[in-house]
Amino acid sequence: MTFGEALGITALTVRVAAVATAAAVPFAVGIGYGLARREFPGKTAVQAVIALPMVLPPVAIGLALLLLLGRSGPLAGLWSALGVDVVFTWWAAALAAGVVGFPLLARACEQSFAEVDPRFERVAYTLGLGRVRTFFRVTLPLARRGLLYGTLLAFTRALGEFGATALVAGIVPGRTETLALGIYSRVQLGDDAAALWLCAASFALALVAMLVGEGWLRRGRRP
Repeated sequence: MTFGEALGITALTVRVAAVATAAAVPFAVGIGYGLARREFPGKTAVQAVIALPMVLPPVAIGLALLLLLGRSGPLAGLWSALGVDVVFTWWAAALAAGVVGFPLLARACEQSFAEVDPRFERVAYTLGLGRVRTFFRVTLPLARRGLLYGTLLAFTRALGEFGATALVAGIVPGRTETLALGIYSRVQLGDDAAALWLCAASFALALVAMLVGEGWLRRGRRP
């Protein structure tokens, strides 16, 4: 394996993780805020369903996505009309990584919003701010540390996603081969040296991401 190949695999992994996390953030923030601020029948069931991707085998999630997104799935007509294929593309890899990492982000958002005292929001209402402006000017800034840390966790989880990605995206060199998939394929081929290099790249990526996140959290703490 050449340096260029390793660099390409690493760059694809970062792209997949970034797209997966960015796509999950709006949904996680909305769901987390709703769960933190609302009580409704079946709330526990909703929380359990959101957490399912965290406890299910990743290959089961991958199989479900494959059945959903494949040419014989319920969305086949949409893909045909658009003239696109989702499965066995890096977009499928990003979707799989986003689904697997979503529970981490959603629960982090829920906990962060739950720690924001509702009295601050009520004060904003009395000052004439509507719900939307209060959310963006009061609630979101107060919860930002937890939200960003949850985003970091989802991103690092996406960096190492394997099971779901392998089923829905496959291992296509240059197209869908992320670091986790590359390590697996190199081990299967008996190229242990290349697998170790990819392991080192994966370790370095995860370490840098966590160091950046922990450093940001430390700066944000009060002395």
